[in-house]
Amino acid sequence: MKRVLKALSTGVAGAALGVAVLASPAMAQQGERYVPTIWVDPDGCEHWVMDDGTEGFMTPHVTRDGKPVCRRGIVCGVVSTDQMFATNSARISNAGQIRLAKFFRTADAKSFIITGHTDSRASDQHNLDLSLRRANAVARVASSVGAKLTEVRGYGERNPVATNATAAGQAKNRRVEITCVR
Repeated sequence: MKRVLKALSTGVAGAALGVAVLASPAMAQQGERYVPTIWVDPDGCEHWVMDDGTEGFMTPHVTRDGKPVCRRGIVCGVVSTDQMFATNSARISNAGQIRLAKFFRTADAKSFIITGHTDSRASDQHNLDLSLRRANAVARVASSVGAKLTEVRGYGERNPVATNATAAGQAKNRRVEITCVR
């Protein structure tokens, strides 16, 4: 594994290892700190980043021009947290659990990515924690009916779909998104 990571970090053997390299270390911004990590985007693309800023896709499948072919994923469910959770809570009502269980049993997906989101009314750290707790609550329901989970993440207020300047916008931002990976 160390040999593979060293090869990736030096930009060597990207194609031989079946990964697409996005940026070279020379392209990383000076002074920016990277934490080596792997993640799956809602579109199903698995990404990696090294501590020197080199980034790429974790798929051996690429098009003729080198673009990665990722698993297909679409947002197939959006849970309004106003309807599913009490304010500042990650406990799902019994009726909500039944609705979610039915959804996960009938959804046409190989796996699911569950992401929690909040509005911007509390601190960043509080919102990150709350969004993750809510995403995990939905994930527990999915797991209870045998659904496969690819990833569970909390984004807090960082990915709004509407303005946080109005009550209506804030309500749209308080959500848990379920992505079906096909």
